[in-house]
Amino acid sequence: EISKHNIYKIMKQSEIINLSTADLQVQLSQLKKTYAELKTAHTISPIQNPLQIRTMRRSVARLATELSKRELQ
Repeated sequence: EISKHNIYKIMKQSEIINLSTADLQVQLSQLKKTYAELKTAHTISPIQNPLQIRTMRRSVARLATELSKRELQ
């Protein structure tokens, strides 16, 4: 389960690979939701650290890539 504090932590590729497919899907959906909230908050009023958006987007991409890689196998 992802806590608010843990969300902004960059997941290493080795951590992503060790997750089960179900965990990947759960984390991906949670990260996408958080990413959307972050973008909305930034649009309304600039957030303190805009690099969080880039980090979040790349984390979403890492998880999505690993999921699609597993589907192809």
